[in-house]
Amino acid sequence: MVTLILAGCGGVGTLTPIPEGIPPGPGLPVPPIDLDAPGRSAAQLTDWAEGQHALGIPKIALEAYGYAAAVLARSRPDCGIAWTTIAGIASVESKHGMHGSSEPGADGAVRPPIIGIPLDGGPGVAEIKDTDGGRLDGDQVYDRAVGPLQFIPETWQRWGVDANGDGFIDPQSIDDAALTAARYLCASGGDLKSEHGWQRALLTYNQSNRYLRTVRDRAAAYSVGRQV
Repeated sequence: MVTLILAGCGGVGTLTPIPEGIPPGPGLPVPPIDLDAPGRSAAQLTDWAEGQHALGIPKIALEAYGYAAAVLARSRPDCGIAWTTIAGIASVESKHGMHGSSEPGADGAVRPPIIGIPLDGGPGVAEIKDTDGGRLDGDQVYDRAVGPLQFIPETWQRWGVDANGDGFIDPQSIDDAALTAARYLCASGGDLKSEHGWQRALLTYNQSNRYLRTVRDRAAAYSVGRQV
């Protein structure tokens, strides 16, 4: 079974098969870069990201996803997380930092900040009392998911990492958020090259089979160079 995406403008167009199966494909390989270069090391992936403009992902965001996957390839080679998985999650969570009027800037910071609804136990919403004194989400009563990868403040405080060398661990930074997500997924799923590991990681990120399937479909589309 395959998912079909209609490509082309006008006419019948071309039906391009999007591979099924879990995990989704790894996509275009990330070229070797100096992961420890000063400043925003992800900027070394500009040419790689610009070469995939057909994906419809902001260049800054795609650089961040590629850098995160490259860092984990070195620190957790057993995990095997691909940039396509990070991109699939970011697409669902915030349209790659472009939710509402927000967008990622040249420094990777998403402006205006993306802050979710209060987790107050309403219909379809978990109840999570404030864990950060409102420092990250501005809410001193309930927690709210923050940033382009929509982290709960408590989770961010445990896993957050500075990925762009600016000295701050910022959930509104697409760089910090992408690398934090990659670390969290690898810790949660173990071997993301396996079906079981990938599913476990995604269900830890969001306990919804529908969410898992949507991320899989989008990541699989990116893996063959298609926009979603």
